[in-house]
Amino acid sequence: MSVAPTLIATLIARDVRRGYAGGGAGLVCGFFLLAVVLFPFAIGPDRAVLARVGAGAIWVAALLAALLPVDRLVAPDVESGWFDQIRVHGLSLPLVMALRIVAHWIAFAPPLMLAALVAGGLFGLDGAAVRRVEAGLLLGTPGLAALAVATGALTAGLRGAGGLAGLLLLPLALPLLIFGAGSGDMGALKLLASVSLLLVAGAPWIAAAAIRSVRD
Repeated sequence: MSVAPTLIATLIARDVRRGYAGGGAGLVCGFFLLAVVLFPFAIGPDRAVLARVGAGAIWVAALLAALLPVDRLVAPDVESGWFDQIRVHGLSLPLVMALRIVAHWIAFAPPLMLAALVAGGLFGLDGAAVRRVEAGLLLGTPGLAALAVATGALTAGLRGAGGLAGLLLLPLALPLLIFGAGSGDMGALKLLASVSLLLVAGAPWIAAAAIRSVRD
């Protein structure tokens, strides 16, 4: 059974709207900037030191900010039975979760990348360094979005889902952090893109399996 492009667009638009509803994207960006602001206070005013740790601090803040919407990405639809209803349209669960990753990236990554420009200024990064950070975020945030959706599916319906999400997402995101913080050379960017692509390819299947286990 073929899937209408209009249905795919409708599902993506629905999830993007949910991502922005209630100030979701603003909350992520606000938390990200707040976390970034704390680093200069902790490290001190030395501009050379701040510039050296800037990329790593931005990536740490991005990972922490990515945790905020995890419990709202999948759990509400599991509880409402939405996944059972969508099956009548001929959509497989892996495809639905792949579309959710796309929607989450649209709602989460562009505002985060804009906020990263402000963060670069706080750390005194020059134009070349800011461009490298932005390139790393562009390549790495799809993997981060995939991890968030998969983690949301794995923790759906569990008590203390927020804490469990942190325990699952942060260790799995370490490769993104390592290669993203070191994205000053082309080799690190290629490794970052490879890890991100692997996560994007595998996360829909993991999320679909987790949802099936909850429904069963």
